Amino acid sequence: MSTAALTVKDLSVWFKTPAGRLQVVDNISFSIKAGEATGLVGESGCGKTMTAIAILGLLPAPGSTIESAAIEINGRDISTLSAVQRRHILGRDIAMVFQQPGTALDPVFTIGQQIAAVHRRHAGGGRNHTRQAVLDSLDEVGFGQPGKIAAAYPHELSGGMRQLAMIAMATVCKPAVLIADEPTTALDSSTRALILQQIKRLRADHGTAILLVSHDLSVIRQCCQNVLVMYCGRLLEKTDCQSLFAHARHPYSAGLVSCIPQISALKPARIDAIPGQVPALSALPPGCHFAPRCDYAVPQCVQSAPGFGTGGNRGVACFRPL
Repeated sequence: MSTAALTVKDLSVWFKTPAGRLQVVDNISFSIKAGEATGLVGESGCGKTMTAIAILGLLPAPGSTIESAAIEINGRDISTLSAVQRRHILGRDIAMVFQQPGTALDPVFTIGQQIAAVHRRHAGGGRNHTRQAVLDSLDEVGFGQPGKIAAAYPHELSGGMRQLAMIAMATVCKPAVLIADEPTTALDSSTRALILQQIKRLRADHGTAILLVSHDLSVIRQCCQNVLVMYCGRLLEKTDCQSLFAHARHPYSAGLVSCIPQISALKPARIDAIPGQVPALSALPPGCHFAPRCDYAVPQCVQSAPGFGTGGNRGVACFRPL
């Protein structure tokens, strides 16, 4: 039986701003087993990326506060580590593929130099050993000429190639947990398929636990076993992917599923939309934050926030689940 590679307990994130103290992640908890992929979905501005970088402790220090009961990797709590101790963990036990590889990669070093720096810090070994590890990591993500890619600078690669290079860098030390933040954004369909294929391979071949952050439910459906639905910093639903697409229980989850275009040769594609928009953090509505946009809202939804009711492996934060 798989054990939890990543466990997040009661994670909250605040920012101090001129408008006051804003909570961008609100007391969320989840776990991911080794060899499983979990999707974190929601509209832009719902706190998905903030959750990811808070897990790694990468939030900028001025004005930010992270609180949690625990953030565990294979049972070890990393939330209490100092900055120096954390540097020994990031890249070795947990790694991240950032949304914009063009800005995440250093433009003045080659791809090979950047991957080698990660390997030397965490795995050590001589120059030849490190060189071989770099070439192997590039080969594993699908590059036919890893030596040529290792010698290239980021600006010499296409967007999809840079994203694959980021995956190679993140996995060169075979971390237990990989967080991928919108890894297929702005890529063509063939490159997107290749990226998703590599994510599946990591999970299957190395038993990597993957947290896949995306606003694209079709990507989540292809790669993940489980899904977390997030809105205004709160988790609204936890379930397996099959159950979400068959019968989403939270009205917001159902709205996201209905936004997927249904293409048919018999009639034009229909695209539904959730009315309204994500509120600003400085103007969050009371109670359930989704209530102003929800067709099923009742006065109770405005007066108080629903608890996270569970049944089996599913959970939903709603007074009137579907």
